[in-house]
Amino acid sequence: MGDHKEQPLRVGAAVRRRRRALELTLAVVAERSGLSVPFLSQIENDRARPSTGSLEKVADALRTTAVELLAAADPACSVDVVRAEDGEPGPDPRVRSLVRGHHQMHASEFTGDHDAGRELQYRNDQLMYVAEGAVEIEAEGRAYRLGRGDTLYLTGGVRHRWRATVPDTRLVVVAVAEHIEAVRDRPGR
Repeated sequence: MGDHKEQPLRVGAAVRRRRRALELTLAVVAERSGLSVPFLSQIENDRARPSTGSLEKVADALRTTAVELLAAADPACSVDVVRAEDGEPGPDPRVRSLVRGHHQMHASEFTGDHDAGRELQYRNDQLMYVAEGAVEIEAEGRAYRLGRGDTLYLTGGVRHRWRATVPDTRLVVVAVAEHIEAVRDRPGR
């Protein structure tokens, strides 16, 4: 119960992401696919589930395949539990994703140290939370020392780097997803 893999897929967000990546309007996709703008809007908002034929028409209009759209689809669940023992093996065993799928938020847990010399910059805002241990974060020319339970908020676009100062440190980073246009032009940037 609550298993992410048991949920039906919502293809709407994948269709919207692809359409926006191609900088197409719903009207253009409607013209290319032969489907109506209201129906496409309902698909993107997950108010309508397209048939296989309709999904293939949408995929063709977006210069992709139905299989690719389904692979990028979000599971139709509002609650998803990611258990500590369910960590999927990735390229770096010290990094664990805390949110599955393409959502408006990403969260990762970093255990131990990482490439402290690597400068990072994300388009959208993020929050860094020290679950265990301690870290030093450099941002905007200043160093911040954080211990267990401390947080640091970074506005999108801020260059920063961090390093663990205690062995077995666990740092949780929560960020607005990169595919979301959360950043607006800010004065002075």
